[in-house]
Amino acid sequence: MARFFFTLFVFLLAPAATAAERGPLVMAAASLQESLTEAADVWAAKGHARPIISFAASSALARQLLAGAPADLFLSADEPWMDAVAKAGLLRANSRTTLLGNRLVLIAPVGSTMKLTPARGFPLARALGSGRLALADPDAVPAGKYAKAALTALGVWTSVASKVAPAENVRAAMALVERGAAPLGIVYATDARASRSVRVVGTFPASSHPPIRYPVALLKASRHKDAAGFRAFLLSKQGRAIFARHGFSAP
Repeated sequence: MARFFFTLFVFLLAPAATAAERGPLVMAAASLQESLTEAADVWAAKGHARPIISFAASSALARQLLAGAPADLFLSADEPWMDAVAKAGLLRANSRTTLLGNRLVLIAPVGSTMKLTPARGFPLARALGSGRLALADPDAVPAGKYAKAALTALGVWTSVASKVAPAENVRAAMALVERGAAPLGIVYATDARASRSVRVVGTFPASSHPPIRYPVALLKASRHKDAAGFRAFLLSKQGRAIFARHGFSAP
């Protein structure tokens, strides 16, 4: 969140004369950090101003947009938060589309020997013991909502709900596992792939939670000349190849 306000501060104070020189302001789900950063670098290498990217939980970003924060492009980790922004009339017509897909995984610290397969009635509570289960906030953040849905579908949510350590976003949840503060956590497959400090214990059945989809859309108030172009680049063959290298799937 601090990164968001710093970015917003810089954006608002930049002289109006330089608006065309700076890149479009992009609000993006925390799980897109490595992939979208690479995409922005490639876009800039083509001679465009590098996009200014604010990474945070999709819920936090959507709430900022609903409160009037300026942005050119929004990439959410789920459809409901994009729906909320759309319902408020903030999206440019016909600019919303689904960009990516992902998977949900159970992780442990890299040195852990834990063996556990996410399935109906699996002994997650017993595996946790007195430890906590690291999740993004299951009441608001997409990764946490997907995790709660999966655990509920598998019949184990009630046994672990009191053991949940909620975090502000999926990367904060993974950080708890990385530093050993939680023996297990649930994150996206791409998050686990980006870390050298965790390992995947198991992958949740895709049928146990709503499809993980990342919609992208332009904001109606955007006036940046490169906003639509950067969106098109992300959807292009080259853009999708960048996301694929980081483990994202096609929607």
